[in-house]
Amino acid sequence: MPSFRLAVLAAPLAIALASAASAQSPDQFFKGRSIDMVIGADAGGGYDVYARVLTRHLGNHIPGNPSVVPKNMPGAGSNKAAQFIYAVAPKDGTAIGAIFGGGITQPLLGDAKSVQHDPTKFIYLGSANREISLCVARADAVKSFEEVLQKPIILGASAAGGTSRDFPAALSNVLGAKFSIVSGYPGTKEIGLAVERNEVQGFCGYFLSSLMTQNPGWMTDPNMRILVQEVSKGDPELTKRGVPVAVDFAKTPEDRQVLELIFDQLVFGRPYVLPPGVPSDRVAALRKAFLDALKDPALLEDAKKSRIDIDAVSGEEVQTLVAKMFATPEAIVQRAREAQIPKK
Repeated sequence: MPSFRLAVLAAPLAIALASAASAQSPDQFFKGRSIDMVIGADAGGGYDVYARVLTRHLGNHIPGNPSVVPKNMPGAGSNKAAQFIYAVAPKDGTAIGAIFGGGITQPLLGDAKSVQHDPTKFIYLGSANREISLCVARADAVKSFEEVLQKPIILGASAAGGTSRDFPAALSNVLGAKFSIVSGYPGTKEIGLAVERNEVQGFCGYFLSSLMTQNPGWMTDPNMRILVQEVSKGDPELTKRGVPVAVDFAKTPEDRQVLELIFDQLVFGRPYVLPPGVPSDRVAALRKAFLDALKDPALLEDAKKSRIDIDAVSGEEVQTLVAKMFATPEAIVQRAREAQIPKK
């Protein structure tokens, strides 16, 4: 049985090679290698823009200066990419996932049966910013969030697990907003085009950073309205402009707690993750490189040209927040889960 004998002979060699790799310093390991940046969104959207800006600069700060290559893997509100990083990608530091916040919270707040990854076991590099999520609408449809509590409008959305679908469902179920949600758009870019064509009248779960990248004119366009901030704590500039904060419309303390649990994912607005099992010294090197890259003047200038906001959150902070969210009392979690399911 020659194949069996070859397998027996190959096994010690594979173990020896793995042992040698694990004994290398981060500088030795990453030198001459390539790191895949797996982006859980279509090209051209806000998540993609952020990931590509980071990709252009991250390798300069990683020991050994490996190349970093962007690879789009959209699908299922970025859960396709999250599952790939969790279960398929190499666990050696050569694969990074750029996933939606919903890809982290869906196993807690969404349909856990449809998700095959455990977010508490991801290793978090950090987040590129703390997000502000908005509801925007055509002015010929509605002019304020208070009006939405009385008058129905049609919203475009992506899939379950994406903020454009889950956040307006929560506002409908907890606060009584009269949103009719049309799911199935690939991403925010396509939803924005649908709004401009009047196929739908608006959408929620639209990050401020994405708006500034894709549709900056909407900030001053008299034909558009920013209805409400879907956050636990509002952006000072938007609040000054009179844009209300969704949680302030909660009728009970429990309602507010439910919405805050849903919106707390925005603290890690652009999370970057490693699979479980990456050696700790490489994790430390990559976490440091992540923060250093996001302070790099060259990256900040690149971000300015791309009209994206950088407000880095450390991997340790994101790891702690995710653990805290997954320790929330089950009664609040169950209400939050139910709140994100659109009513038929």
